[in-house]
This record gives sequence, C-alpha cells and structure tokens, in this order.
Amino acid sequence: MSHEFKHPHLGHLASLLALEGKAEQQKLQSDIQRASLGNDKRVDSALFDLVIRDEVGGLGGHILVTLGKRNQQLTLPWTSLRVGSPILLSETDTQATPLEGESGWRGVVTRVNRESIQVAINDWPESENDNPRYRLDLSSDAIARQRQQAMLEDADKATNNRLAELRDVLLGSEPPRFDEQRDGAGDFEAFDQQLDESQREAVCFALSAADVGIIQGPPGTGKTTAVVELIRQAVSRGQRVLACAPSNLAVDNIFERLLTAPELSGNGRVVRLGHPARVTPALRDNTLEMLVGNHPDMRAIQKLMKEAHALRRQSGKWTRAKPERGARQSMRAESRTMLSDARRMEDQLVERVLDSAQVICATLTGLNPRFLGKRTFELCIIDEAAQSTEPTCWMPLRHSQRVILAGDQCQLPPTIISQKAVAEGFSLSLMERLMQRDRMTISRRLNIQYRMHQAIMSFSSAEFYDNTLMADPQVADHLLSELPDVETNELTSTSVHFIDTAGAGYDEEQEADSESRANPQEADLVCRKVQQLIDANVAAPQIAVISPYSAQVRLLQEQADSESTLNNVEFNSIDGFQGREQEVIIISLVRSNADGAIGFLSETRRMNVALTRARRKLIVIGDSATIGADPFYGRLLDYFDEIGAYHSVWEETP
Repeated sequence: MSHEFKHPHLGHLASLLALEGKAEQQKLQSDIQRASLGNDKRVDSALFDLVIRDEVGGLGGHILVTLGKRNQQLTLPWTSLRVGSPILLSETDTQATPLEGESGWRGVVTRVNRESIQVAINDWPESENDNPRYRLDLSSDAIARQRQQAMLEDADKATNNRLAELRDVLLGSEPPRFDEQRDGAGDFEAFDQQLDESQREAVCFALSAADVGIIQGPPGTGKTTAVVELIRQAVSRGQRVLACAPSNLAVDNIFERLLTAPELSGNGRVVRLGHPARVTPALRDNTLEMLVGNHPDMRAIQKLMKEAHALRRQSGKWTRAKPERGARQSMRAESRTMLSDARRMEDQLVERVLDSAQVICATLTGLNPRFLGKRTFELCIIDEAAQSTEPTCWMPLRHSQRVILAGDQCQLPPTIISQKAVAEGFSLSLMERLMQRDRMTISRRLNIQYRMHQAIMSFSSAEFYDNTLMADPQVADHLLSELPDVETNELTSTSVHFIDTAGAGYDEEQEADSESRANPQEADLVCRKVQQLIDANVAAPQIAVISPYSAQVRLLQEQADSESTLNNVEFNSIDGFQGREQEVIIISLVRSNADGAIGFLSETRRMNVALTRARRKLIVIGDSATIGADPFYGRLLDYFDEIGAYHSVWEETP
C-alpha cells in the first residue's frame, strides 16, 4: 500500500482488504487446478464440460449465452453460482483446463436452473474448434477492491468536509447526533398505514439521525417495509436518496417496492445502477442502461457509433488500388473522434437521467464513480449492512450527508475467504462494530414478526433478541394442515419436528480434497421426510432443504434428481438461503462423530438464519450426541424437548 494512513483503523481495514484479495485469487487458482485433476464435482464455484445451446443479443448490447451439458438429458450439478455472480467463460481442453493463451469472456450470471445456466458477456464467444467445450468460473472482482481501497484512502485524507465529519463519527472520535424535531421526524403521517409501532418508531428514529443510525430487523419483522417507508418520507421532504445493499437481490427488493409507490412510479424517479443482467427481469426497464438506451436522443448517438465502427472497419480493408499516404491513419483518427463525440453525448444523456432521479439504487460495489461523479444525497441507506465487510460500507460515504444502516448482526456475517483476515477482524461488519460500541443510543429494533409460527420463532427470540420478538396473530399459530388440500397428520399439524439420529450409525464423511462434509444416511432420511410431506399434498415448491455443508447439498440434489417427485424441491446451503423463506424448511445438520466436532455449526448466527426460514413447518435432523456438548445446541435440544418436538430416528419407518 503506497498510502500511509493517519487513522489506524482505516489502515487496518486496507491491509485486511489486501489479504482477502490475495485469498480470492488463490482459491480461484486452486479450483482450476482441482478441476484439471478430475475433481471438478467438488468445485462449487465452477461448472465444466459445457456447450453453448443458445446465443442472442440483448440487454443493452450484451450477449446472452445459454450453456448446458452436451447430453441434454443431463442436469447441471449443484453450484454456488447465482444470478449476478461475476464469471469467466473459457474454452477448455478435454481435462476442463482453460486452453493455453485463452483469457476467456467476462460477464455475469443472468439465469440458473437445473438444465442450463445463462450468462451475459460483452462479445460473441468465437472458437476455431468444431465442437468446443467450455467452463464457467466464479471470477474475482478486482475493480470492486480497488474502489474500496481508494475510498478508504479518501476517507483517511478528508479534511473540513462532510466525509471527514462522518468518518470521525464512525471511528468514535465524535458522537452521533439525533434531533427528534429534525424534518418533522417526531410526528409524521405514514405512507404505509399498516406499519406496526416498532416500525414507526424505527422510521422516526432514522429521520432524526443527523449523522448515522441503525435499524435492526430480526427475521420476518418487515425491515424492508420500514426501509421503504423511510425512503418515501425522505423524498417527501425534498431529499435525494441513495439506497444500497451488498447483493443485487437485496437492492431489487427495495427497488421493486419503490417502483410501486404512487409518488415515485414512472418518469425515471427511481433509477437502478448496475448491469441489467444482474437485475430482476421485470425491473430492467428502470435500470440506468435501459433508460438511457430507450431515450429518444440515443438514436443519434447509436447512429454515430455505428458510423464510427464502419469507418474503423473500412480502414482495415485492403483494396486493389493503393490508398493515399496517411489515408488509413486519417480514417482511424476520424473514427476515434466520432466515438469520442458519441461517448460525450451518451455521458450527457446519463447525466440528465440521473439528475431527474430522486432515488438511486445500487449494490455497494456497483457505485460507479463515472456515473455518480460528485453527486451528493441527503440520505444514504445501506440495507443488509451486517452482511457487508466494513470497507464495502464506506463506499457510498463520499456521496452522503447522513447514513442509515439496516440489517441484523445476529444473522450471517460477511463471507470471507481469508482465514487470516477473519482472525484479524475482517468479518466484523461496520454495523456490528457500531452496535457493540453503543447499541442503545444508535439503533432501534423491530419486534413484530410476520413470517413464523410462534414455536418456530421462540428459540431465536430468546437466544438472540432478548425475548423481544412477538408473532403477529395472523402467523402465530398457522400450520401446514391449514393450506388447501393438505392432509392433517403428525407432520402437518405441528410446527416443529426434531429427529435425533444419535446411536443409529449415521456417520458423517469428509469429502476428499475438501473441508466439506456429507452424511449419506441423513440425506436418505431427509428425502424420506420430503416424500412424506409431498404424499400429504404439500406442494414440492413449498419445501426447501438447507444444510451448512455444500457436499451435503450436492448429495441431496443428486438423490432428488433420481426421484421425479422431488424435482421441484429446492436444495441449498444455509448461506444461499439467507433473506428468503418457505412454508417448510428441513435442516440437515450433517455432523455425527465420536469427537463432538461441529465445525460450521459453531457459527450460531448461521443456525439463527436456518431456524428462522420456515413459515409453518421446521424439521431439524441431527445427532444430539455430537452437537449436545455445545452450550448453544444443548439449549436448542432442551427447547425441542420442552415443546414436544423431540423424536428419535428409531421412530422412523425406513
């Protein structure tokens, strides 16, 4: 690092950012090496032996490429690649190793299903081979890290400006300020008349924050509802808002709600930054790229670009007549000038679109300085802030007058690859650090949850939220048996079910060349329970199976692929299911060993996420002898026993 930091904490964050970048690169190289040795099934972040099934132009000039297995009867293996994931598409040899000298095509995932995966890239993929094969790899995002590094340096150097003031508050050298009379925060008329008292209080509190404030939203408590109300209140006061989140899904959740708000709908008043391929299809027309591309003034710009490219191609063609001296250079120079003029005109059009927007939505790493420039916003909201590393949350501060963080530090922390960086505190989010420092002053917690049966909710409420959560009456006692056509039996007429596999020999297995683990017998039991639910007329799409271990998810998916009735059941990692919910959740804990080793399960926030995804039915399968020695799981087992949810595997009919 060339910059010498004056503020030690910012310097420490910069060093951890560098460690994480190095670890990302090493992991990508390791995945490539493992794949070349034939271990491709255990590389979650890559897909191999693919062929192109379809190529079409679209999405603002990007190329949509659909890939799948050569044998169309084969499905894709489970992968951690998701919509919005940055990828590298490359042609491979027979060992699935990228061909010598091939750099591939960079892009993003736009669609994933069991049969195929679609990606958006900037150029048509071309090959000289008759039957080319391809691989997809998760790509590192070096540009995002560079932007974070630059932001930390700018914050460190800031003097006599708003960024310097916010920095001092966030670093603790100045206290955050609150004023209940600020902008009428203490007395507002809600746009959403369904807000509960804790949501109203949180919005009032956020409006009163002069520097920074926090809205803590435990599972199912309507955090997004409160955030959208806050944005609408700010806009009604004449303020411009920058709404950010770490993931495209989280941004789109806010973006979609705002587009349906009567006072914000239409005319580009809410604009989404980012690659259109990363945005939910129904929302793409309101992305900056599409708004600019569909603008009437864009036709002249596109015509100029087309003429410039044609001139460039013409300069490269040989003719029978010898061209005049300097003719080619002149044509290329004219082409460059035309392209420069077109880009200048396009930039002016971008400026006009953004100037008319009252709310701009973007991922934290998608805050492109080219578009935002020196724009400032009276309010910046960072949703799901506890899932972001701290440097990422500093990204919007150069554009912000005040900041509201929304999220829940009791759910999953940021995903970090470098264990050294984790050991040195990189997994501690900005939100969690501020909550540890002064939770009572700086935050408000939502306390009415609208998702879960109260028996599903109660353990997490006691363990993580001081017993403050209350189930809304509409969900407090709802059960599977109340859904249309669902039969009433022991599974469907109770809300929580724990199956103890202790003593049954359900031993875990460590995956070769990997730290991940699977439990084949537990997977068999999971599939039997899923089938029992389907036999009781619970719809397969209403069932999700989650596990902390990717090896178990892959094993479950493979078993489900062989059973047609399970095809529409979702199998996913706990991390991949955060922020979502389903009528039925089955958790496969996997760990079963004589040493009482629980690995990933020791991150209790991961289990908090897992336990709070279900609406009407939660089924947990695990070995009490393995997990019970841990205090957290000891209390969980006691809770299952108290509510009559405990069952032994010996009660199950094979």
